[in-house]
Amino acid sequence: MSSTGQPALERTEVAPPARPPHSHRDVGGRIFASTASAAGTMILVTLAAVAVFLVVRAWPAMTATPQELTEGIQWFPEGTTLLGFIGPMLFGTVLAAVIALVIAVPLSIGIALFISHYAPRRAVPALGYLVDLLAAIPSVVYGLWGVAWLAPRLLPAWQWLAEHLGFIPLFSGPAGDPPRVIMTVGVVLAVMVLPIITAVAREVFLQTPRLHEEAALALGATRWEMIRMAVLPFGRSGLVSAAMLGLGRALGETMAVLMILSPGFTYSFALLRAGRHQTIAADIANQFPEANPLGVSALIAAGLALFVITLVVNMAARWVVARRSEYSGAN
Repeated sequence: MSSTGQPALERTEVAPPARPPHSHRDVGGRIFASTASAAGTMILVTLAAVAVFLVVRAWPAMTATPQELTEGIQWFPEGTTLLGFIGPMLFGTVLAAVIALVIAVPLSIGIALFISHYAPRRAVPALGYLVDLLAAIPSVVYGLWGVAWLAPRLLPAWQWLAEHLGFIPLFSGPAGDPPRVIMTVGVVLAVMVLPIITAVAREVFLQTPRLHEEAALALGATRWEMIRMAVLPFGRSGLVSAAMLGLGRALGETMAVLMILSPGFTYSFALLRAGRHQTIAADIANQFPEANPLGVSALIAAGLALFVITLVVNMAARWVVARRSEYSGAN
């Protein structure tokens, strides 16, 4: 009974309508989840399949003695182990890629900052298109440009470095003439990876929270101070990812290096001398057409080494990015 003497109305709860056990929405969600899981699994399976293929095909060379390698492979250095054959090429590969990154990363950051924060709005689409267009040029075109046009024009600069800075081991002379040296290769690789790094860096800089930029400007910061305090710290992990993408392109480049570099198999930091360095990808392209089965196995072993170093570099990059993952636009 209520306080007014009237019988209280009983409250009845109406249960929500039961959802069909297999609605169209649920079916679509399950299909999408299964497709995404299959795609992710396919990446792992493909990576594992490549690794197994490289190990299996490289095994005959990995288990052969230096004498068997020398007798079975015409171009194999006499009395050299497989590691002694791969080591100098791996050194040259990493050296060329590092030179390319040292040149390309600062230029890419500058270009990306200009496009995202300094260029007139009307010019931004055209500049972005030109940068993206550089990435579409085939590597063989870069090789022809490097050996026929760029190398002769770099020769005076390399000779000047060898003459005036030759006391530094990196620039010890005499400079190669023609300059088919690792330094020329590094410059060409820098031009090749520059559009990749620039495109990623530009998109990262554009994602900087507008509130951060306006707050820095409101505190009296100049445009450069705003970029240094707000834009660059926010985009640090993205810049690392961009540099690693460029490094992956530089490590695996083949035709441009093959067309420019005068090969050699030594551990040398002399960047201006010819006949000192070689990269794994260029050597595989050069020797593979005429290699016998054991020679193919040795080249695949070199490819396995390149596969491992690329995997290690990308894992290190992911670790660096993960350390910055807690930084977001909200903190």
